[in-house]
Amino acid sequence: MKISERSKNIPASPIRKLVPYADKAEEKGIHVYHLNIGQPDLKTPEVYFDAIKNYKGVDSYTNSAGLLELREKFSSYYKKWNIPFEAEDIIITEGGSEAVTFAMAVVADPGEEIIVIEPFYANYSAFAAVLNVKVIPVTSKAENGYKMPPLEDFEKALTSKTRAILFPNPGNPTGAVYSYEELKMVAEFAKRYGLYIISDEVYREITFDGLKANSMMEFDNGNVIIVDSLSKRFNICGARIGAFATKNKEIFQSVMKMAMMRLCPNHLSQVGAISLFDLDGSYFDKVKAEYQKRRDIVYEEMNKIEGVIGPKPEGAFYYAAKIPVDDAEKFVKWMLEDFSLDGKTTMVSPLGGFYVTPSLGKNEIRIAYVLKEEELRDACRILGEGIKAYNSLKEKV
Repeated sequence: MKISERSKNIPASPIRKLVPYADKAEEKGIHVYHLNIGQPDLKTPEVYFDAIKNYKGVDSYTNSAGLLELREKFSSYYKKWNIPFEAEDIIITEGGSEAVTFAMAVVADPGEEIIVIEPFYANYSAFAAVLNVKVIPVTSKAENGYKMPPLEDFEKALTSKTRAILFPNPGNPTGAVYSYEELKMVAEFAKRYGLYIISDEVYREITFDGLKANSMMEFDNGNVIIVDSLSKRFNICGARIGAFATKNKEIFQSVMKMAMMRLCPNHLSQVGAISLFDLDGSYFDKVKAEYQKRRDIVYEEMNKIEGVIGPKPEGAFYYAAKIPVDDAEKFVKWMLEDFSLDGKTTMVSPLGGFYVTPSLGKNEIRIAYVLKEEELRDACRILGEGIKAYNSLKEKV
């Protein structure tokens, strides 16, 4: 008996695969600061739970595109951002992950290629492996603030098999927010070579220092697909409500067949999600202010650690950096297995799995600043002490 090569080639999540080490640490009574996963600690708005609680009737299948009322809410929301989607341009998905998978599946056949900007959301590689699609990297660098790579790098990555460009903005894991000029460069490149653009805009609201996250729909040439999610926007990660949106009717109808194949999104999660769009703008103002405060704390504390190179995040709630260790994954395991300070340790994500290029990311990490102020300060302090202790042990070997 054998299993498929496809299943063997799916990479394990670099975010989740080290969780068993954290579980063992906690079993030993060590408190683990979890900075490894983008699970916010902010409370889900009560209106979400109220809407589900008050629902009467049958928990039934919905339209494969999702409840019309929810798609209309998405449409009104997008128009506030000058993104011209109507309800009939939107398909509700099981989280942003399904939206990305649908997008990759509709633009590329097995063996074809999609350009990604590394480091990128690690699960892009897993989605591509399931589809037998190849992701081809262009590289952004910590020293340059993880900004958009130059045009010549995209030119070098282009082959006869290239079908699309995929990237998040604001960025996960880097926190970079691409400028209008950077996005225009990508749009012109895609138009020149007849490529689709898959723009992952999950963190649209979370930008800092007066920056705005421009949507790729500003450059739509019938080739733009927006993938989206409510998980982080409203702190409903477990609800699994995302969206796939495009003005390209051929793309839309093809993805609708995929949506029909999985029947429909979760009904009650959709019911709850409808209520969230009625929250006023002050909700997002508070969320953004909280994350900017946390961003500032992490940036300040990590700058105290000698040898760390990490640009100040401009959006999302992630900080990516090079740290002075030989191997970030080994270091994270060591922190969980062998190091604690005052009965506590810190867990971060090694960044190697966020790259396609094998040699990159070995000494980089991602921090998700999803804890409260004092916890973040303490977690960074422990991380810094751990780096010192780890390198001291290495010097003795």
